[in-house]
Amino acid sequence: MPGNSFGQAFRFTTWGESHGPEIGCVIDGVPPRLALTEADIQYWLDRRRPGQSRFTTQRREPDAVKIVSGVFEGVTTGTPIGLIIENKDQRSRDYSEISEKFRPAHADYTYLEKYGVRDYRGGGRSSARETAMRVAAGAVARKVISDEIKIRGALIQIGDQAVNRSEWDWAEVERNPFWCPDRKTAAEWEITLESVRKEGLSLGAVIEIIASGVPVGLGEPVYDKLDGALASAMMSINAVKGVEIGAGFAVASMTGEENADEMRRGENGKPIFLSNNAGGILGGLSTGQDIVVRFVVKPTSSILKPVRTVDIHGHDTEIVTKGRHDPCVGIRAVPVGEAMMACVLADHTVRHRGQVGSSE
Repeated sequence: MPGNSFGQAFRFTTWGESHGPEIGCVIDGVPPRLALTEADIQYWLDRRRPGQSRFTTQRREPDAVKIVSGVFEGVTTGTPIGLIIENKDQRSRDYSEISEKFRPAHADYTYLEKYGVRDYRGGGRSSARETAMRVAAGAVARKVISDEIKIRGALIQIGDQAVNRSEWDWAEVERNPFWCPDRKTAAEWEITLESVRKEGLSLGAVIEIIASGVPVGLGEPVYDKLDGALASAMMSINAVKGVEIGAGFAVASMTGEENADEMRRGENGKPIFLSNNAGGILGGLSTGQDIVVRFVVKPTSSILKPVRTVDIHGHDTEIVTKGRHDPCVGIRAVPVGEAMMACVLADHTVRHRGQVGSSE
């Protein structure tokens, strides 16, 4: 069915279901002669892999990727790259009791109404299991963009507890299970999520993705602006309900003077910006500043508390979603957001080279 592909010049298509035998993707538009091995992809998949802390789903998936096409003797051939990951730890029986009930805040009702059939095992195609292939595609995208471009993500808010930006330390992101750049806030989140987990509830989160070293001019105005592509990419991630670029919604409370990213002459003769409210994008084109994107992830919809719903026969009932679920699904969205940033930048890098000859 349509809607399973993302990108134009650099394009990937994912397939598979949460409880099917395997998931996979096909990536097209990758230039030839790029060094690529399964280990290059596995590194990024391991960062997303479930079951690495008590604050994420305890589904045990090795997420071992296999390259089945498009690579020969360690380099890309320019033909479509095929990737496969086998599902190893499905527990479809956990979902048998809800086969005839609609889970609130899930896609059960809409999928059944649209297609007339619904895979209730873990959400089927609508499951966040699909995001593993986005991360795999993002690993390949990182090979396409310049090594000078650095993409990093962090979890900046869980529930109503936000990080203290004055304590921001990128090194801390790798030291805690939350991708949190603020050590003190990470410790507070641990207490909060432990309580939420024991109560069978969940919380939402905000993730920030930053790309540094992006050259000036990436983007295709007016209907395929870089910020538009990024917003589309992030909104396509499961459970995402809002996206902002740069200062985002905060610009509504600014004056034009406050919002303006003033410019001065730099040492190399090119302009430098004195602020970055635009998030590194003007007129749909990258400015050379850091590209800053934030997105909000809703609370995990599968909870152990009974909630009201209806069944497929139209009867009122209640439902409790059993199984292995994240108390905050936003935690594992950080590597996914990084991957989607990489895919957007790869797509626009390839398109930019085709139009003007280089990314400089």
